Amino acid sequence: MATRRPHEEPAYVLHRYDWSESSLILDVFTRHQGRVALVAKGAKKPTSNFRPILLPLQPLRVSFGGESEIRNLKGAEWVGGHVMPTGDALLSGLYLNELLMRLLARDDPHQVLFDAYAAVVQVLASEHGEALEPALRAFELLLLREIGLLPLLDAQTLTMAPLIGAERYSLVPEGGLRQSHADDRASLSGAQWQSLQRGLQDGAPFLATLRACAEVANGLKPQLRALLHYHCGVATLHTRRMMIDLQSL
Repeated sequence: MATRRPHEEPAYVLHRYDWSESSLILDVFTRHQGRVALVAKGAKKPTSNFRPILLPLQPLRVSFGGESEIRNLKGAEWVGGHVMPTGDALLSGLYLNELLMRLLARDDPHQVLFDAYAAVVQVLASEHGEALEPALRAFELLLLREIGLLPLLDAQTLTMAPLIGAERYSLVPEGGLRQSHADDRASLSGAQWQSLQRGLQDGAPFLATLRACAEVANGLKPQLRALLHYHCGVATLHTRRMMIDLQSL
């Protein structure tokens, strides 16, 4: 059972909701407690110490307590280290937040995933735009693996037959990893899938998977998107729709 009075817990705000004229409900991703709901009383007041720091994509340390499902925020401190992402990077960060809120159960810790999220946020806040797509794909893979929704990537899912390096395979929502069909939107070679699996099994999985994604991000993107939408139960995520609408302006 999760500790009820965490102190200075590494955390990120995923989303915030108005609760009253002066307070907020926060959906927060913490390193040791997982995803939790907190009430920040008085956080909307101009004089509140919480007001300028309870923002998404900012590293925090929070303290909270209480026995109810929505616990009381006792303290919050901005850790610093980077500025708020902007533009496409900001939308990408909000997209990751939506995935976490849809797919992570409350009070279910995932320390490896938290560390990967923190690493992606640093990429989003940097000026290294070329790393954005591989970082997003690496995080999506780790998220699916951590919650048990990603099949092994070095074998065909239904038969468990090992992949052949030069053959093409596709990851599909209802069938896992299979040999590519003519109607598959995208595919990767067996050698590329095997490289991704080795990355996920590495002692530093985010960095290793990021390197493996660098050469295959474009082919991986539609396959992971279909899998994520399938498990989220939606045709298009809210943040994805926002990106599409902005691009059409």
